[in-house]
Amino acid sequence: MQYSLELYMIYAIPILSVWLIYVIYTKRKSKRNLALKTEEFEAGLTEPASLHPLIDPGKCMGCGTCVKACPEQANHPVLGLIDNKAELIAPTNCIGHGACKTACPFDAITLVFGTEKRGVDIPLLKPNFETSMPGIYIAGELGGMGLIRNAIEQGYKALDYIVDDLNNGASASAPLDVFIVGAGPAGFCASLRSMEKKIKYKTVEQESLGGTVFQFPRGKLVMTAPVKMPLVGEVKFTETTKEKLLEFWQKVEKKTGVKISYHERVEKILSNDKGGYEVKTNKDVYHTRTILLTIGRRGTPRKLGVPGEDLSKVTYRLIDPEQYRNQHVLIVGGGDSALEAAHSIADEPGTTVTLSYRSGAFSRAKKKNRAKVDAAVDTGKINLLLSSNVVEFTPEEVTIDKGGDKIVIPNDAAIICAGGILPTGFLKETGINVETKHGTA
Repeated sequence: MQYSLELYMIYAIPILSVWLIYVIYTKRKSKRNLALKTEEFEAGLTEPASLHPLIDPGKCMGCGTCVKACPEQANHPVLGLIDNKAELIAPTNCIGHGACKTACPFDAITLVFGTEKRGVDIPLLKPNFETSMPGIYIAGELGGMGLIRNAIEQGYKALDYIVDDLNNGASASAPLDVFIVGAGPAGFCASLRSMEKKIKYKTVEQESLGGTVFQFPRGKLVMTAPVKMPLVGEVKFTETTKEKLLEFWQKVEKKTGVKISYHERVEKILSNDKGGYEVKTNKDVYHTRTILLTIGRRGTPRKLGVPGEDLSKVTYRLIDPEQYRNQHVLIVGGGDSALEAAHSIADEPGTTVTLSYRSGAFSRAKKKNRAKVDAAVDTGKINLLLSSNVVEFTPEEVTIDKGGDKIVIPNDAAIICAGGILPTGFLKETGINVETKHGTA
């Protein structure tokens, strides 16, 4: 009996120790995840931009497989276990990979658009990516799929469906077979596929090659799986950054000779009496049999509408903080993009940074960004002007209204981080049916 008790203790004590360590570890991790979720929600960062997981707590067994499967998790936490249940702890970090749903062994995850509080406008598409307007197709982020690999695949497939449409003679004759709007992942791929299929195409991009990808922060991980591209074959990137991907695309653009008209913005799309479409841009008017929209969901940057905003020194995103060394820089906005731009530029040698925000507090920015800005303000690196509005830009100065007082400061460059105008109005004006989804698939 004594021998059995001793043998029991020999095995029981290590097992109990391991169990206690596991319990302590999971409780601490749960506490950290809850703290992160609380921080995000207190900052108002509660609404995912697009496709995201809806987790059924009744089915979730707390295995954590979904957390491990998320490609964003290492750099930008999205999911976490709280009290042994998976939760979306940082909703705005989710970009719609969908890997969590595939990985879940208990079918506890549904991928949805929007939430009860905030609807997401999604154009209604047929299985072949055609909209309610015959001959107008949508691929990529605008259709709800923000993942680069998915966007590339959609651009490829949508163009093939367009070719089928053209071959079936469903559209009227016109100088162009397809007019592609946007040179992001979907649009660039569709342009290459147009060359491969030898059809007459025109691609316009209001900014730069890469579209939304070009606007991502420096060093951001943007692809996590190989993908096939026309005229190129399989692109065997498993983990690559924004810079590497754009460099690769630039080489492909040069090597293939694919034609893209940059800084050309579509202003209006009209049906013509020949059955095709007339596309008006800021540069020209085009007639086409079909149209492929790959413009993303961020739309056009929101402008302040003040005199001098059209000066070349005024931009709407931060590309590289180093370019602002030894300059007087104004940042306008109160979200994470504005705060990140302000404190990153303030760290560059010789810069003088002013941060202007129309409200009295940063209520929708992450705590870590607010803390970095506060620290930079305390050390004099950032001149903070809350409850202020830009009045006018001149080549060498900017005038700001703060409480009725006009402040004039030297200014070499300005970055306006006021968000974007969603393309919903443009879609509806074109005749495309749009559905607002509130947490539904």
